[in-house]
Amino acid sequence: MRADESGPERESREPTHISDAEPEPEPRGEPETGGGPTPSREPFRSRLRKGVLAAVAFGGVLGGSARYVLGLTFPTSRGTFPLTTFAINVSGAFLLALLLVYVLEIWPPTQYVRPFAGVGFLGAFTTFSTWMVDTDHLLGHGHYAVAAFNVFGSLFAGLAATALGLAVGRMALARRVRLAARHSRARRYGWWVR
Repeated sequence: MRADESGPERESREPTHISDAEPEPEPRGEPETGGGPTPSREPFRSRLRKGVLAAVAFGGVLGGSARYVLGLTFPTSRGTFPLTTFAINVSGAFLLALLLVYVLEIWPPTQYVRPFAGVGFLGAFTTFSTWMVDTDHLLGHGHYAVAAFNVFGSLFAGLAATALGLAVGRMALARRVRLAARHSRARRYGWWVR
C-alpha cells in the first residue's frame, strides 16, 4: 500500500463483500451527469402494451396469408421472372407510403393502426427472403440478366412506388384541406360561397 492511499479512498478500492442482503435501491431521477432522464430499467417486453403486440401479430397473420394465397394463385415457373413476388413487394411499398401519410397527417392519432397495418400486415405481406431466394434460383440456373433485373428492377420500382404513394397521400391531404376550408367559408358566409 502506498503512503497516499488512506482513509475512504482506500476503502472504496478494496473489494466489497457480497452478502445475501438485498442491495440498496438506486436513486431515481436525473443522473448526476448529462442532465437527461434516467433510462428505464424494465425489460423491453414489459414496456410494450399487449394490445400493440396482438395487433402486430394479427396483422402479420393476415399479411402472410395474403402473400401465400397470391403465391399459390399466381405461381412463377423456374427460370422466369418472379412477377408475383415483384408485384407483392412493389404494391406493399406503395401501400406503406400511402398508409404512413394517412396515419401521420390525415387520420386522428390512433394506437393500433400503424402496428397492425404497417408493421404486421405489410411487414408480413412484403418479402425480402422470397425476393432473394428467387434471385438465387435465377442465378443458379444461369439466368443472370433476369436475376439482375429482379434485384435492380425491384429496388427502382419499390422506390417509385413509395414516391407515388407519398404523392397520392399528399394529394389526398391537400384535397381534404381545401374541402375543409370551403366548408368553413360556406358556414361563415352561406352555402352560395365557394
